[in-house]
Amino acid sequence: MRALLAALGDPQDQFRAIHVAGSNGKGSTIAMISAMLRKCGYGVGEFTSPHLVDIRERICINGQRITKNDFTESMKALAKAATEIGERPTFFEAITAISFMHFAAQAVDVAIVEVGLGGRLDSTNVIMPVLSVITEIQLDHTKILGNTLEKIAVEKAGIIKPGVPVITREQHEDVDRVLREKAESVGTTIRVVNKEIEFSNRFRSTVELGPHNRVCLYTETSRLEHLPVPLPGEHQAFNCGLALAAVDHLKSIGFECPESVVTEGLEETEIPGRMQLVWDRPRILVDGAHNPDALTALMRCVGAHVPYDSMVCVFGCGQDKDVDALLDRVSLGADKVIFTQAAGNTRAVEPEELRRRFMERSGKMCQTAGSVKEALELAARAVSREDLICVTGSFYLVGETTRHLEVLRKSREDTATPVG
Repeated sequence: MRALLAALGDPQDQFRAIHVAGSNGKGSTIAMISAMLRKCGYGVGEFTSPHLVDIRERICINGQRITKNDFTESMKALAKAATEIGERPTFFEAITAISFMHFAAQAVDVAIVEVGLGGRLDSTNVIMPVLSVITEIQLDHTKILGNTLEKIAVEKAGIIKPGVPVITREQHEDVDRVLREKAESVGTTIRVVNKEIEFSNRFRSTVELGPHNRVCLYTETSRLEHLPVPLPGEHQAFNCGLALAAVDHLKSIGFECPESVVTEGLEETEIPGRMQLVWDRPRILVDGAHNPDALTALMRCVGAHVPYDSMVCVFGCGQDKDVDALLDRVSLGADKVIFTQAAGNTRAVEPEELRRRFMERSGKMCQTAGSVKEALELAARAVSREDLICVTGSFYLVGETTRHLEVLRKSREDTATPVG
């Protein structure tokens, strides 16, 4: 990765960056940081993964995807550089390099860079950021990162660098120990939201906002009180605390971030594929919850924020996941489950295998579908107006659902539009 970037002129050294690692909450935390900084007038790059519909979603500046022309030209330059050094970059290495080239070319004020997998050996780990942010660490990608929280934490802690401050949230004690030991060993500081950084959250319900969480965060440079969390779910309160702490750190190193503007920016946060209602009749909600803790948070969030009579889950997941634990979480929330797989996920568990394992663990109704389209059609026939269809377990599944519904919506619009 370093050789490839050197051949491209080391674009990763030409902009300031925030590096974000963790198991859950990376996308939401990045979305909130970005919304606040953009409102403060900064040019903000975002490198995130995975994408839902278009690969260019991964590389954005101020919410706008890299253009097709810029993407194509960057890919040409990348191919030329790779040939010169005799390397064959992986897909993620290539897309990471293109993002760095784009952020450098557009001279962003700051880029928020999401780790792809782990951290220590991730291709994003060539940057020297101004801040490292570590979201909740849980068991995920255990076949690659390790089968204990401690082993996974070691990989995530690999983004911690000498002199680069670290902000994280409250973690399991094994995770907390690993992160603190790593920070001490490389010579940097680590602050935990709700420990070193004063933080609180509480649940409220108002006529204007409905049920939601509010947070307070106090530091030497900020006094942020009773801010509504823009994304639903108790888990988002902690992500919001991390985001606010990240912006507060930038404020301490010279960024102009007035509290009133930060608050306005936070309110404008949007993120696709997380607790997103994408269809009205029947109501279809999508969320890329892909590990047991994320799925637990989703089920709680749906229960608190989305009234329904009965819920049908369309579910699929990858082979590298804790499948049985995921199935247990689905069983807790769904009244009926339809197992399927995204066509684009070559590592997906076969629907029949999911059905068999689910039946061994639960007595709830379930069936299989050979495609996302078929699964959605089965689900639509099984629900009434007050019911809910929830598509979850994989961002691949969410992305394919989104694409299918976009095609369906366009088809209906074209049919409804009179010709001539």
